[in-house]
Amino acid sequence: MASFSKAEMKKVFNCFDEDGDGKISAEELKNKMRSIGEELSIEDVSDAVGGVPLGLEEFIELVSVNGDHQDIDDEKELREAFSLFEMEGQGCITVKSLKRMLSKVGTSRDLDECCAMISRFDLDGDGILSFEEFRVMML
Repeated sequence: MASFSKAEMKKVFNCFDEDGDGKISAEELKNKMRSIGEELSIEDVSDAVGGVPLGLEEFIELVSVNGDHQDIDDEKELREAFSLFEMEGQGCITVKSLKRMLSKVGTSRDLDECCAMISRFDLDGDGILSFEEFRVMML
């Protein structure tokens, strides 16, 4: 079983830490969850973080299972799934590659719809999905 490395967790943490202060506030967590389609009240988010901003170690604990990093049963399968959507050899999922794959599986979407789908999970706002963002989406 593969687990997230601390470097990978730090990348995700940095996406949540909007103001770059090294802590994730309840408001930052709420904003990021909203960006991926999860509408939570500030009270729910505050309860999840214990009412105090999260540092990297606390963030890792929050997203961990049984005190260990979230495991993915088969890293190879996740990478294979990513490569199906990636299709352009760029190491990321673009709006065009998502549209192509959805068309192949009989779920056609226009470019605007594909852009909206990507933006829900695009943690760093660059308009594409990296493998790390894809992994977070699959959790």
